[in-house]
Amino acid sequence: PADANETVAAWRAAIDGHGPTALILSRQSVPTLEGTSAEGVLKGGYVLVDCEGEPELVLVATGSEVHVCVEAARRLADDGVAVRVVSLPSWNLFEAQSDAYCDAVLPPDVPTLAVEAGVSFG
Repeated sequence: PADANETVAAWRAAIDGHGPTALILSRQSVPTLEGTSAEGVLKGGYVLVDCEGEPELVLVATGSEVHVCVEAARRLADDGVAVRVVSLPSWNLFEAQSDAYCDAVLPPDVPTLAVEAGVSFG
């Protein structure tokens, strides 16, 4: 989870879920982000920061990397780049959503960059 708000929702999802669940928490201090969504966590992913109009780039992150993407989006916006930030705490829950929801969050025709700690492959 990206922050305390997402952690509460992830804990609820783990309790209500059927099957094994892992909550991977950071040891570092992370800020509580404006706009984090319990409902979005329960859907596995959601738009945390959106731009005016259509995005030119989508940044996808999990956990402690979400705030890094929020800051990157702010800097890119200052340079005139329309960026969306998606928090994706659970790929399994996200892909269980309707195609319409998934495409609304992650438009298939927009370049997407994923940021995740400890992942060395694209």
